[in-house]
Amino acid sequence: MADMNKLLSQLLGSGAAGGFAGGLAGGLTSSMLTSKSGRKIGTKALKMGGIAAVGALAYAAYQRYSTGKGTAPDALPESAETVLSQPPEGSAFLPPKNDPAAQETLGLTLVRAMIAAARADGRLDAQESQVIFRRIESLGMDPENQAILVAEMGRPVDMDAIVNSADSPEVAAEIYLASRLAIDVDTAAEKSYLAMLAARLNLPPELVMELNRQVETQTTLDP
Repeated sequence: MADMNKLLSQLLGSGAAGGFAGGLAGGLTSSMLTSKSGRKIGTKALKMGGIAAVGALAYAAYQRYSTGKGTAPDALPESAETVLSQPPEGSAFLPPKNDPAAQETLGLTLVRAMIAAARADGRLDAQESQVIFRRIESLGMDPENQAILVAEMGRPVDMDAIVNSADSPEVAAEIYLASRLAIDVDTAAEKSYLAMLAARLNLPPELVMELNRQVETQTTLDP
């Protein structure tokens, strides 16, 4: 059985989603595929597990936004940038551990959000698919998780389904954050995609700002 939490952890820890993005723009060669930077999440966050890590990052950003600090970026103490805690279990940010169905549903939604963002600046043709699938194989995933990722990479992007999966403002924030984690935003298409996603998720600009800052402070680029 596929483990969406583990699959998400592998994507977040390897910076792989951003690498996939480099091969998704039409006409790129396999050697150019690996030149696209992805974002690798910090070790502390990653130890929480993929779903909890995304939840923790979104939770920290949401807390700052909720207390009004999102409107004053220069006033945020440095310590607040680095402290990261797991959101309360059973909150909208993190389904209970005794509800594996909810865990798997959220995990799959976040994986699909990352893949959609990675595909924002291009298309996927047969040759590029082969290169990307070889890189997936190099991640050393369990066969079930590898099969899920390959299948998801081959599916058309369905933004409506991704947006409709946000059944709360907290999950909407997680979907945006996962999408932002997948890429280093350096093309007009990626910027437009994220702006459109934020708008469709009904995320306030101040919260989007905090989510973007959270990604910048808790991740590193993986060349």
